[in-house]
Amino acid sequence: MKQKKESFVNHPIKFATLVTIDNILVTMESSIEHIEENWFISNDSGKWPLLLKGVNGQEVDLQLTEPFCFEEDNYVEFGEGRSFVQITDVVRTEAFDELFYYAGDDLGMTYTKEWTKIAIWAPIATKVNLVLFENWYDEEGERKACYRDDKGVWRVNLEGDRDGAWYLLEVCVNQSWRKVVDPYAKFLSANGQKAMIGDLTKTNPLNWPKLEPMQAKNDVIIYELHIRDFTIGRLNGITKKGQYLGMTETNTFDEKNLVTGIDYLERLGITHVELLPVQEFGSIDESNRQNPTHYNWGYDTTHFFVPEGSYASDPYNGYSRIRELKSLIASLHEKQLRVIMDVVFNHVYIWEESPLENIVPGYFFRYTGEKEMSNGTGVGNDFASERKMARKMIVDSISYWLKEFKVDGFRFDLMGILDVETMKQVTEETTKSSKDIFVLGEGWDLPTAYPTEIRAVTDQARELKEIGFFQDKFRDGIKGSTFESIQPGFISGNDFSIDEILSGVRGSIELFTNPRQAINYVEAHDNHTLWDKLKRIHPYEEGVLLEKRHRLATSIVLLSQGIPFLHAGQEWFRTKHGIENSYNQPDWVNQFDWGQRAHFEKTVNYIRGLIKIRRFHPALRMETYKLIKEHFHLLLVESDCIAYHLRNLGELDRWDDIIVIHNASLHSKRLLLPKENEWYVVVDDQAASLIPLSKIGEDCVNVSPLSTLVCVNYKTK
Repeated sequence: MKQKKESFVNHPIKFATLVTIDNILVTMESSIEHIEENWFISNDSGKWPLLLKGVNGQEVDLQLTEPFCFEEDNYVEFGEGRSFVQITDVVRTEAFDELFYYAGDDLGMTYTKEWTKIAIWAPIATKVNLVLFENWYDEEGERKACYRDDKGVWRVNLEGDRDGAWYLLEVCVNQSWRKVVDPYAKFLSANGQKAMIGDLTKTNPLNWPKLEPMQAKNDVIIYELHIRDFTIGRLNGITKKGQYLGMTETNTFDEKNLVTGIDYLERLGITHVELLPVQEFGSIDESNRQNPTHYNWGYDTTHFFVPEGSYASDPYNGYSRIRELKSLIASLHEKQLRVIMDVVFNHVYIWEESPLENIVPGYFFRYTGEKEMSNGTGVGNDFASERKMARKMIVDSISYWLKEFKVDGFRFDLMGILDVETMKQVTEETTKSSKDIFVLGEGWDLPTAYPTEIRAVTDQARELKEIGFFQDKFRDGIKGSTFESIQPGFISGNDFSIDEILSGVRGSIELFTNPRQAINYVEAHDNHTLWDKLKRIHPYEEGVLLEKRHRLATSIVLLSQGIPFLHAGQEWFRTKHGIENSYNQPDWVNQFDWGQRAHFEKTVNYIRGLIKIRRFHPALRMETYKLIKEHFHLLLVESDCIAYHLRNLGELDRWDDIIVIHNASLHSKRLLLPKENEWYVVVDDQAASLIPLSKIGEDCVNVSPLSTLVCVNYKTK
């Protein structure tokens, strides 16, 4: 007896999705065993048969016989039924990436006085409109239809001078209209509600100061600060508080007539100022930015190409933030200080509201095998840098900041989320701009849905030899575990951390291809400041001992091979009043306390002296591991004290020999010196100076408790 076919009427279609470039998956309202009707796909251009590949319960697997038409709405037809084909999982396939990768450099807004062109990558959109507004606050605007070009790029050309006009984009995706801000926007209104057409040449300083070339990247000394923290204080003499322009002010002084602001940075002697995020972020209401409780570090990017508006004098003016950030950078360059941007590409603020998700749903973010959002960042989304247009966006952004803002480096937040190939392309782009551009990042291995072996984690550092990696093991060896606040490190008497110390002072040879990959530090904006951690470890210890431990830690960082990294205020025992994660705490917690700095001016001078010694003596920042292996010799290794000798320096340094001793004991240490000529002390527990503090008159030297001692042997004539 012939089996009867099952009728479509009994099994209506629930939905249909394009899951690969040539596969449609149809989900029926109920399970099916046999289907004999023919299946078709149709759109305004015609109708084509589909091949039935298989049936599994409610799911019907269909194969296309003709290329899918992304430009039009498509429907699956079955018997008398018809269902719209949703474009979903296909966007995360390699075939989709190959089909729609666009290599052009004209995404976003291109302005001239005669015309403006706007281009947006929206490969699965079937319609796109540009909406023009006269004012940023207008709700209704003039619509202009965009036309679809190659590789899923939509374009619109505007005649005449449109400088100052505001715009949004309307995108129809999966039969749903979404209003979005251009993800490649260069100008924004307050809180990023609209993009603006503008002339970038009007934002440039009168003259960009010329930087002297760097001799080597090993010369870098990084100082990390937050613009608001640094300028907001009441007694710092800065008038433009909490603003980009506050960091351009010179000749500013505190109430004790000590220098503050940008002049302080110059005198400290560091080479690079690392700014916490200045890309537009979403956690601050830019219309109420001066409220002391409206604070955030800024690790919640919404736009990759535009400066943050809360630091601008007028966030409603599209030009203000760009012009003023450029002024900040130019002012630092005038002082021969280079600028590193802290960039956040590993995630966005609220992914559901991101223009990227609304233009190409599912493409720019990483998914697990169960089709759930990957969350290695811990904030709800991971940026899928491995996808070609996501990678391109990162590289395009880096290129833009280099060319337009003349920044000198990038610190990649949670770099371990990103893939190795993306970071290789980043360094190719930076090297094209200048060999002096410095790139560093957090190589933490986080649980994102992408293989560790092809992510930019510390274990892959040898694949990324032009990138510096934060040395968390050295950090924790010095001060104790970052995540166990009362666990001590070397400076607090932990005798289990000596191996990390020995590795770190030599530049972590076992991890990297060159010393400049080792970013040495003991504190940063994250977690407790070193002072606050020491207070937790030693709650009853007198302040003078805590200060000695703290100063010892900073001395270890500044005298080790590799790249030293200082957190703003570390040089005067900065506290955040015991608050571990101050990312959204008010100004009284985070602000730069210039009064405390004045109180500890002697320690500031001590750190300044160490920095000066490092900058004048290349032996403390050797360029290769070969040199380190040749000249580095251990003299003493104890659980609470290490001493090493940089010997036979020859043409490498002005000094023939350098001995560095770090004593973490509560007692003095006595060390026998090599019998070579005469030894002079340049660093002890009280001072650090290029000019010798004293001459050692015997073969032994005493090292004070909780201190660093450096003695040197001058070249013989």
